[in-house]
This record gives sequence, structure tokens and C-alpha cells, in this order.
Amino acid sequence: MLKIQEIRELIKLIDKSSIDEFQYENDGEKIVLKKNETSVQQGYEPADAPAAIQAAAPAQAAPEASVPAEAPQAPVTEKKEDANLHKIESPMVGTFYASSSPENPAYVKTGDKVSKDSIVCIIEAMKLFNEIEAEVNGEIVEILVENGQLVEYGQPLFLVKAE
Repeated sequence: MLKIQEIRELIKLIDKSSIDEFQYENDGEKIVLKKNETSVQQGYEPADAPAAIQAAAPAQAAPEASVPAEAPQAPVTEKKEDANLHKIESPMVGTFYASSSPENPAYVKTGDKVSKDSIVCIIEAMKLFNEIEAEVNGEIVEILVENGQLVEYGQPLFLVKAE
């Protein structure tokens, strides 16, 4: 079975290529990566799973791929972009969390100053909590996702006015 880092690398390579779909099968396990116009989708299904489960997997993946809230957001983000705005993008598919626990305040809010190594959020993927850093020095202009929202690989999370 491929490791998470290997899957991430595959996603990056497929995203940059003209390939629309990639399938990998090994030892009865199968990984299918499909790319559409705006995101890379990842599906996983064991090759020896019952047909009913395999038929249900594509039906479950379809709602994630067609998130209606994201389509209107893209043009709004593009209008606000200028030379000094940097997008902090999700490095993986997972669940966005603004703080380390519900009792704690959010890592950042609109108007906060951040440095390159400032933690801006957590993304949970496969029960692992990954701290996401700002990548640039600047000020948070806009938070583009809600706490607890599922995010895709490469999806913009924050807009930062770079210094």
C-alpha cells in the first residue's frame, strides 16, 4: 500500500500533468485518482470488496466533487487578488479546523499579522492533525473556509497581504 506522502506526491504530479485519471492496484488494494477542472479527487476501494460497496464508493465521491459553495467563491477570490495577496492553500484533502480544540481560540482571524512559520490552522487527514503554516509574512485579509469544513488538495484557505 502506498504511504500518505507517496499519495500526496502522486496528487501533485497528476495535478501538474495532462492526465485526467490515474489507477494503481497492488496486493488487492486499489487507488483511483481523478482530476476535474478545479480539483483532484481521491478515491480508495479494496479490489476484493463486495460489488455493493464498490458501487457505493463513486456515489459518495460525487457529492464531494461538486461542492456548490466553492464555484461562486473562485471569481470573488480572483477579483481581490493583486500582486501582494498570497493564497495559503490546503496541502491535502481533509477537515479544516481553525483551532487546536473547540475550547481554544482560532489560530488566526482577519487582520492578524503572521510570519512564515506561524500556524494558521489544522487539517485533519486520516486521524492525523497537520499544522498548516502561513508560508509568508503578512496580514490575514480573508479566511475562505469555515471551521469543520472539508477541504480539497490545493483549495485556497486564506488570503494574506504579503509584506
